[in-house]
Amino acid sequence: MTAHPGLAWLDDTAAARRAAGLRREPVIRTSGRTLVDLASNDYLGLTRHPEVLAGATAALRRWGAGATGSRLVTGTTTEHELLERELAEFVGADSGLIFSSGYAANLGAVAALGGKDALIVSDAGSHASLVDACRLSRSRIVVAPHNDVDAVAHALATRSEPRALFVTDSVFSTDGDLAPLRELHRVCRTHGAFLLVDEAHGVGVRGAGGRGLVHEVGLAGEPDVIVTATLSKSLAAQGGAVLADRSVREHLVDTARTFIFDTGLAPAAVGAARGALAVLRAEPARATAVLEQAAHLARLTGVDAPPSAVVSVILGDPHVAVEAARQCRDRGVHVGCFRPPSVPAGTSRLRLTARANLTQGERALVDEVLTDVLAHVRS
Repeated sequence: MTAHPGLAWLDDTAAARRAAGLRREPVIRTSGRTLVDLASNDYLGLTRHPEVLAGATAALRRWGAGATGSRLVTGTTTEHELLERELAEFVGADSGLIFSSGYAANLGAVAALGGKDALIVSDAGSHASLVDACRLSRSRIVVAPHNDVDAVAHALATRSEPRALFVTDSVFSTDGDLAPLRELHRVCRTHGAFLLVDEAHGVGVRGAGGRGLVHEVGLAGEPDVIVTATLSKSLAAQGGAVLADRSVREHLVDTARTFIFDTGLAPAAVGAARGALAVLRAEPARATAVLEQAAHLARLTGVDAPPSAVVSVILGDPHVAVEAARQCRDRGVHVGCFRPPSVPAGTSRLRLTARANLTQGERALVDEVLTDVLAHVRS
């Protein structure tokens, strides 16, 4: 059967990606063979924790499988409101608003706080959800070099727009480095701008008991600081949140399109996140354990110890990175493999994510496999 001529370009681009080592396929998890997980974002090891599963099950039985509508119609349960209050209290924010995903939280917040009369400055390393949010905001956008405080200050000082917002990750998802939040906040306050910080990889890992980098550097609760977070990493569920001053929350309820027009987060995910947050509160040492595991992985692979759960082992060539990830998987260890456009050209890598509850047996296997595979691909 001859392909439709209008689809030929898809075959051509797929062939080009394959030749460049950039073709992707979903990795299917099965219930049979169990791999040691160094690829997921389950940093605290809570996805199968009994309290998390109990929270999900209780919410599922009480409220049903789906939220049944948008948050402003039928999609808000008492479970949603409890999680908003508990999460805001945990990170030291005035209030919280739950979205169906971390991606949706960033899209909703940035677009609602932007507009034609606003400048948005974004760190060059910001997550794709922040990049897309900037594009949808209708604001003028300036992309500042990564962690360049002076560049941010210049963009804010020379703007013509009456309002401004700077957006950044707290912990950058591919390199695992941290944003200089104190310095960035000082610049934003000097120039009358909001600071929006995506704590997707910070909550559960940084700060006292995993309260995030914003809390750690003393900015929690500041009225000009907006925190976005995801429930799908350290909190082992799904969904996203905006944690900010109550006036910001009220504005988002009225204007954030991903809140108004999207179906609310499923009750089971809300219950699971509440369960995970309760475990983290009761066991704050899990956050410290993540960083200890990350430091071990860094020593093992010969890279600098990260200030986060992310250990980035740069191999350069995408074909090499794919082969290294395959060899690890074949020997029982699942690692992340990041290639362009997720990372810059020439920096394809294994992205290892530390997990607080790795057992001694799992660590022994990881040590053996990573040592052998990296020695082979680096030779």
